Amino acid sequence: MEWTRGRTIGRGSFATVSLAKTHRSGEVFAVKSVDLSRSEFLQREQRVLSLIDCPRIVGYVGCDVTHENGRLMYNLFMEYISGGTLTDVIQDHGGRLDESEIRSHTRAILMGLDYLHSRRLVHCDIKGRNVLIGADGAKIADLGCTRWVDEEAPAMPIAGTPVFMAPEVARGDEQSFPADVWALGCTVIEMATGRPPWPDIADPVSALHRIAFSSDIPDFPTFLSEEAKHFLGKCLKRDPKERWTADQLLKHPFLDQDSKQIQGSTSSISPTSILDQGFWDSLEESDTETPLHISNLLVLSSSNSPAERIRRLVGDIPSSSSTPNLPDWTKDRNWVTVRSNNHAEITGSSDEVELESFGRSSSVINGSEHLVHYNSNSSSISSNSLRRFSVSSNDVNAFSVSSNPNYELARGKEFLLSSIPIPLL
Repeated sequence: MEWTRGRTIGRGSFATVSLAKTHRSGEVFAVKSVDLSRSEFLQREQRVLSLIDCPRIVGYVGCDVTHENGRLMYNLFMEYISGGTLTDVIQDHGGRLDESEIRSHTRAILMGLDYLHSRRLVHCDIKGRNVLIGADGAKIADLGCTRWVDEEAPAMPIAGTPVFMAPEVARGDEQSFPADVWALGCTVIEMATGRPPWPDIADPVSALHRIAFSSDIPDFPTFLSEEAKHFLGKCLKRDPKERWTADQLLKHPFLDQDSKQIQGSTSSISPTSILDQGFWDSLEESDTETPLHISNLLVLSSSNSPAERIRRLVGDIPSSSSTPNLPDWTKDRNWVTVRSNNHAEITGSSDEVELESFGRSSSVINGSEHLVHYNSNSSSISSNSLRRFSVSSNDVNAFSVSSNPNYELARGKEFLLSSIPIPLL
């Protein structure tokens, strides 16, 4: 395949990653290159990638050897993933991902690990730098340390990043599937804090000694949910036999939370405004077992105009009636507050403020947007106050009502509205 090397997009401990483009089709891909004399790990990665096919592991494109600047270079071609590494994404988000993002990336990494483990492969170096983020989510990359679990130890020595190593790996005992699970737990901590685990350890030797021979485990971020902490607890067991497998972790409630929320959202409907009285009425019918039907609720929220629904709320009458059956407002008169955008405020009892004349003639109100606030904190509203409560719709753009929750209308229903905006037509 004829291709042209582009700009460098990454550097590892022994290889350089560049963009590349084919001459014939113009397809863009990534190429990881190293001197042929030092290409043992890269050739190993090529062998592994050529044998696997998983959407959660970076895809294999090909390989070749080139002569560049007087040197022989071994080149591994892989799919190009534009989002950068997981560590880059964490830093771009201020050093911390929210829990929903942590959950999504963790699930994707686990799917890749479960695939590798089912093929007797151990990645051996899971961390944020070795996870790439594309448009379709996270993908495991950098399989240079990957080993077959049945492989003889001299063929592939223990490898990885010290602060992400499991205790048994740090001691030199073994490096198998549970080691990847421990490293995943460390990566979750990295996503939550923006730092690798063991942030108080300055050098790799000290880290390896503490991981290998102490009884410590990395600190769990305190702000994570209890489910997330429980998940970490299953990853970061010092005894590898007690750690959950990748397949078990994929069934953990922490990773199943998104699907539960989606299912819950499709099984219930919320009202779109306070005008959807039918919704609230249906919630009061707790004595029956009749389920709410989505089609009926949609009709309640969309079939009538706002003005018509207001009339029905006030009068509790069918929409076809022309004369509302108004409630019997009785007893004391109450305070009225009129407020405009420039914060001018006029307050008084209903005997002192005539809203109708005030709304039509006041220079403070006329020509600007206003909020009319009617506050009822006693047990009733007088009918005289109701008749005077009239404001031009040209002058007022919102209306709110707050009331003592113990107030009862003439028909015995509780008046539970509290500071609810109702747009006026």
